[in-house]
Amino acid sequence: MALPRRIFADSLTGSTEGMGVDFSNFIRRTFTGRAPWTYLYLFLIPFINWCFDHVPTFPLPGHGDWNPMTVVTGLILVVRDFAQREIGHFIFIFLAIGLVLSVWTSDPTIALASACAFAISETIDWGLFTFAKLPLSKRVFVSAGVSGPIDAAAFLWIASYSIPGIFNWWSLAGSVVSRFLGCAVVYYFMKQREKKQAETSVA
Repeated sequence: MALPRRIFADSLTGSTEGMGVDFSNFIRRTFTGRAPWTYLYLFLIPFINWCFDHVPTFPLPGHGDWNPMTVVTGLILVVRDFAQREIGHFIFIFLAIGLVLSVWTSDPTIALASACAFAISETIDWGLFTFAKLPLSKRVFVSAGVSGPIDAAAFLWIASYSIPGIFNWWSLAGSVVSRFLGCAVVYYFMKQREKKQAETSVA
């Protein structure tokens, strides 16, 4: 159990930040169980798309429908940030695999919506992750504020052709707020870890 805990701690504290991941390193991490965030990311892409295709919607007052899955869509992009810390730019390989799996498991329109939304958000997040000289905690929140609304709007707009009425302010707000909540949870754990490290160094 020591190795998973250490990997999780490294992800939160940024101890691997800035480390280049070459192909051999990528293969070694991927096939030796050292990329838990990446595995979770690969699972969530087709799973969330499948849920959008099968979870029933609820009518909203006035106009439109609300899908409960909009509450969790934002969290996947937080997971992506940690996955990229594990395997670097090779994260796009797992994005492509996840989208291919989505075509097999979900409505083609949902898969297309996911592909377009992910292409937008992943490009923005990748740029922020790669070039922004900010601590991880701040970068996650900046990413949520920039790519979150754009990603959610693109997905819901295209998905509305398969799920009529899903493109509305309630669904959009639910997706964006969920990502900020995910960021808040990550930020809390990061700060707790930093506090413990500071106390240890003083002692």
